Parts: sequence; C-alpha cells; structure tokens
Amino acid sequence: MSTRPTTPALLDEYLDHLRVERGLSERTIAAYASDLAGLAEWLGRAEVHVLDADHRMLRRYLADLDRAKYARRTIARRLAAARSFYRYLVMRGYSTASPVAILSTPRVPRYLPTVAGTELLTRLLDAPDTTTPQGLRDRAILELLYATGIRVSELTGLDLGDVDLVQGLVTVMGKGSRERTVPMHPTAIARIRAYLSGGRPLLGRQRVDDALFLNRLGTRLTSGGVRRLLDRYLAEVGSEAALTPHDLRHSFATHLLEGGADLRTVQELLGHVALSTTQIYTHVSTKHLRDVHKGAHPRA
Repeated sequence: MSTRPTTPALLDEYLDHLRVERGLSERTIAAYASDLAGLAEWLGRAEVHVLDADHRMLRRYLADLDRAKYARRTIARRLAAARSFYRYLVMRGYSTASPVAILSTPRVPRYLPTVAGTELLTRLLDAPDTTTPQGLRDRAILELLYATGIRVSELTGLDLGDVDLVQGLVTVMGKGSRERTVPMHPTAIARIRAYLSGGRPLLGRQRVDDALFLNRLGTRLTSGGVRRLLDRYLAEVGSEAALTPHDLRHSFATHLLEGGADLRTVQELLGHVALSTTQIYTHVSTKHLRDVHKGAHPRA
C-alpha cells in the first residue's frame, strides 16, 4: 500500500504546478506559499493532514484568524489560496471533494484606487533634471508609466527590443506570461528617444545589458528603484500625496475613462483578464462626475 504524500510535499507539488503549468510569477507564487504555509502550520498544530481536513475544521481556521485580528482582506486572500490548493488536489485525484467549496468568502470593504490630479502629474513628469543621464531616464520612466498604464514590474522587465519608437508601441509581458502591446503617445516616445540617445549610453558604459532602463551600475533597474525615484520626485514637487507606481496606472485608466474611452479598451490596455477587475475605475469616474456635479450645479 503506497503512502500518501505529506502536507509539505503536496504544497511543494502545488507550487510547482503554479510555476510550470500556470506560468505565474515568482512573486505571486511566493504569496501563495506564504498564505498556504499559515494553513499548513495551523493544521500541523492540530495534527491533521491536509487531506483529512473537513469544512468544519477549515471554518475554525478562519475563525481563529478573525480572533487573531487579521484583516478581512487577509482572511479572504488566505481562503482564496486554500480554495485554489484544494481544487488542485481534487484535480490530481488526491481528494474527492474540496472542503473549502461550501465556505463563503468574508465581505471585504472595497477601496477606490488613488488617482493623481493632472496638475500634480504635470509637475511630477517634468521634475527630473534632464541635464543628467539619471534625469533623462527618470523622465522617460515616469512618462511611460502614465502614458501606458503598465505595471512597474512590466516596466523594469522591458528590453530594448520591446520598444518600437517608429510605430509608437511597447510590448510587455504581463501576469501569467500574457504578452500585450500598448501604444505610446508622442511625448512618451520623445522622452524615451532622449534617454536612449543621451542617458542610457552613459549609464551602460560599464556593462552591457539588454534592459531598457539601467541603474547607475549599468544593470537592470529594479521595481524598488522605480518606487524610490518616484518618492524623491514627489518630495521635490512638494506633494504630500503618497503615490506609488501603481497609482500612476490607476490614474492612466481613470483619466482614459473620463476622456471617453470604453471599458473594453481600457481592459485590453491594462492587461486585465476579467472585465470586472477593470470596472473599479468606472466607480472612480462616477465619483468624479458626482463631485463635479455637486460643485457646479446651482441647486446641488
């Protein structure tokens, strides 16, 4: 009689499935690993194998998280990870049914994304000192983030061959290894040209790297480096707003919708698989319309 795999072995197998078969990023896999490690630890203390846990036990697990004052969003995320894990176990024949299937997801408060105003964005995008290689790079980075709505990880993953300045297109590798092509407006194209001619050659003198955006050592700029430079320029323009690179993505989407773009087009540009993910921006636009109406209508 064969011995069934241990809980850690099943977790490792599932994470390999996410990596190899589903093509998820290492960052996403690490998030799944962290959430499922919490479940495995809880089951371990109860001396219960993951295949022996029923829906009552998993409900107690969620209740313990609630008593420990975990945020509802965290509890919902951990439940989603468990749901995906047990779905895999059923698919592979380790289990006949998922004990998570009948559990309901906690209601999570929905927060509207932060959107920068156009006046702040104008000051921010023009803040870098273009007499330096770093300034030319930073101006191109900030402009490209707002011009295309790409994620910071997609931006730092760009190679020289991913940008077509003649056609005005940038090709990015998004979540789940899904490739998409996004158009750039003339200002973004001009700023990337300026960086490629007067900035990148000086940054890349010490080493040869195919990365589009280089750090001072001549190697690929990291997502953390982009966040730090954004913080620096926000401080320079005297903004108290705590904007992130992802907030520039939110601003891109919201401003497109306010300018008349349709939701499906914005979905394609952002690389969202589900339209429901993009629909959050319609709420932002509606809030903007209500604010304008309230401030402009004589009887508002």
